[in-house]
Amino acid sequence: MSRISERNDRKSGKKTAPSGKPGGRLSGSGPQGAKGNNRGDWSPERGSAPRSDSADRSGNRAPRGNKADADNWLWGRHPVLAALANPARKGMGRLLVTADRAEEIERDRLAPNGHRAEIMDGPALARLLPAGAVHQGMAFKVAPLEGVALEDIAEEASGVIVMLDQLTDPQNVGAIFRSALAFGAKGIVVQDRHSPALAGALAKASAGATERLPCARVTNLSRALEKLADLGWRAVGLDGSAELTLEQALDAQPTVLVMGSEGDGVRRLVAEHCEAMAKIPMPGGFESLNVSNAAAIALYEAARKQGA
Repeated sequence: MSRISERNDRKSGKKTAPSGKPGGRLSGSGPQGAKGNNRGDWSPERGSAPRSDSADRSGNRAPRGNKADADNWLWGRHPVLAALANPARKGMGRLLVTADRAEEIERDRLAPNGHRAEIMDGPALARLLPAGAVHQGMAFKVAPLEGVALEDIAEEASGVIVMLDQLTDPQNVGAIFRSALAFGAKGIVVQDRHSPALAGALAKASAGATERLPCARVTNLSRALEKLADLGWRAVGLDGSAELTLEQALDAQPTVLVMGSEGDGVRRLVAEHCEAMAKIPMPGGFESLNVSNAAAIALYEAARKQGA
């Protein structure tokens, strides 16, 4: 997979007509509930001492719950180890670990790209992170990944891409990254202005998938769908009121699965650029699924249609 730096999508030509009911609440939009992926271009100051206390290098503690600061942290064993193994992270960031995790990293050679660990105790580490962060003895202060160009994911039209239409809940987005990687999706497409950073709680929920699955951040999702159509992709949006089921709407063609926001579903203009809108049949009669659960079902069904 390419690691070219991200650029936003530009105008392409063709539009496609929708065959389902646009703009409705997606099936599964309940309340908010590959290697070397992407790039980072920021390196926080790294000290020379192998140990640290509860303060940062200047002696100041990071405030809990600060969103901007949380966007510069990864925590938890899987997200941190995935970041350490990502070649795009080489020479970047500040790695903070407990003593037992430092032994594990050294013993199992889990920091292949030259990252040096600072050791501190668990409570001190927790004080540097947002309230409630389950760090498991590992945290990594580093900028969120930039992303890749849309073309890097889409120019070889095959398989499945997931597009997220203004999903804002980090837990849901992280869980979708995890499912997309598990079911072999080629990447994720999000709108730049309305998407959470690939860090913090989102990265924790993804269990490291944000470091391995390419993500393209674009300016306009409708124009991105036009470009994808020109490149041979067929878009299918999820909508709980659609006439077609996923089984009926999906086929073996290169497919973009479009998932709408937690509350409003796929927006009208985005839905108009989908070839079909489809629902997940729910014979149990429950109103909807959480969007990350709906995405997992849709990815399974799409992978099955692709012959995976």
